[in-house]
Amino acid sequence: MGSTLAEKLLIHNTGEKNIKPGDIVIAYPDRYMIHDIYTSFLKRALKDMGVTKALHPEKAVIVLDHLMPTNQAATDPEHFRDGLELCEKLNIQNLHKGEGISHSLMHELRYAKPGDVVVATDSHTTTYGGAACFCTGIGHTEMAAALATGEIWLKVPSAIKIVIDGEFKNGVSAKDIILKILGDIKSDGGQYKSLEFTGSAVKSMSMNQRFTIANMSLEAGAKCGLFEVDEKTADYYGMDYSEISWLTMDEDAQYEKVLHYNVSELEPQLSCPQGVDNVHGISAVEGTKLNEVYIGSCTNGSIEDMAVAAEILKGKKIAKYLKLVIIPATNNVFKESMRLGYIKTFIDAGGMVSHPCCGLCCGQPYGLLSDGEVVLGTNNRNFIGRMGTKKSLIYLSSPAVAATSALTGVITNPVTHQA
Repeated sequence: MGSTLAEKLLIHNTGEKNIKPGDIVIAYPDRYMIHDIYTSFLKRALKDMGVTKALHPEKAVIVLDHLMPTNQAATDPEHFRDGLELCEKLNIQNLHKGEGISHSLMHELRYAKPGDVVVATDSHTTTYGGAACFCTGIGHTEMAAALATGEIWLKVPSAIKIVIDGEFKNGVSAKDIILKILGDIKSDGGQYKSLEFTGSAVKSMSMNQRFTIANMSLEAGAKCGLFEVDEKTADYYGMDYSEISWLTMDEDAQYEKVLHYNVSELEPQLSCPQGVDNVHGISAVEGTKLNEVYIGSCTNGSIEDMAVAAEILKGKKIAKYLKLVIIPATNNVFKESMRLGYIKTFIDAGGMVSHPCCGLCCGQPYGLLSDGEVVLGTNNRNFIGRMGTKKSLIYLSSPAVAATSALTGVITNPVTHQA
């Protein structure tokens, strides 16, 4: 009997030959990532455990992204200082402060590679599964134990195969299909499961589009979201395809179920207040008035996302009463956006561009909302109060929908909108 992608990755890492969903295995992470929200908690957990050194400090990465720069919260500077202290005490050389969002940096800097097992102190660690990396979020106490021992217990997840075929229409993208899937299976439909993606539409996707879908697999409760590798994967990582060609789906693998989608007739999708799985086609919400548009996050802050927004905004002005906040995911994306003229386009259109960070997505400054205000964002969550007060409203969409809507001031379909 064949293996799912999750099973293959855990077999490869653990050496266990016969594993099945529900089994507990001891895995040996290839990389550990800690971001600033948890540095202080991790420091205290290490102290409580009596841990004074990391077994594999060369595998650890610390990224200061959520609280950069530090702002009103009195504990923000403490988290910053504790991150630096952890690097010094544990001999962690891989430190990135203010260079961008952790999950975007992890694949951009090739820390998380095809075939790896990676753990990190954040839920959207599932992002790197776009390149067949078994990656999942863990808590700070578990991270402390993993740093000390080089091991982690994992339960082998059952898997759902998601076959995506067809060709995207202009104005429809990977973000739309993952929102559609979330609306169908709901926020608990992938609880501790591996969502595994294949199909003709998947094969045509860029790596950044795959990372977008893997990122939001978490919103179904997934343990990981995994894509098969191909030549695109190998090119992105500068690897020989023969090294990673084993990371494909077995026809006789046992999947809990198989879901089929065809994107050819898919309209843009939006996650509506107040939950990520409250998803509707744009025709149901078009015309909703907006106070703000946010383009960025580890979900849709790539150079491709910047390109989509810039093409729509070029030579135009945003609605007069609307705020547009754009945050490239990393410094490299920011610099490339400057080189290509995207930043100028955003500013000329009336947008406000921030340095790379998590920003509005995690409720930090750069456009927080007040009571009754409505924001349309390209990020991954719209929980109550996440981007401002509890009486603000959050819609989630693709960059194409967000940029088009910024021009009109209301939710607008990029497929049918006439400039």
